[in-house]
Amino acid sequence: MAIVQSQTTQPGSVTNTAIGSYLTDATAAAIVITTGFSPRYVRVCNETSGDLYEWFYGMASAEALKQVAAGTRSIITTLGITSSATGFTIGLDLDVNVINEQLSWMAIG
Repeated sequence: MAIVQSQTTQPGSVTNTAIGSYLTDATAAAIVITTGFSPRYVRVCNETSGDLYEWFYGMASAEALKQVAAGTRSIITTLGITSSATGFTIGLDLDVNVINEQLSWMAIG
């Protein structure tokens, strides 16, 4: 199993921000990202397909605004983004979270 992850965090600013990327060739699973803060906004983009998620403070756990590369937008209520006190989880939606496809993400606290 190979997992490649990188991120940049800027603590101490008015808001915390973190950006990073994630690539795995392991078995498909939800991805836990640790940022060190509870995000109020998360955006995840599959760079291979162009599909993406957005999650805003106030949305329920596992919800997300999902946009596929063809342009269709919808609110999903499962397999989206779940915020935590120290980061977030990317659900196992098979359009966005795909093995061997590069994910890039941004979280703002």
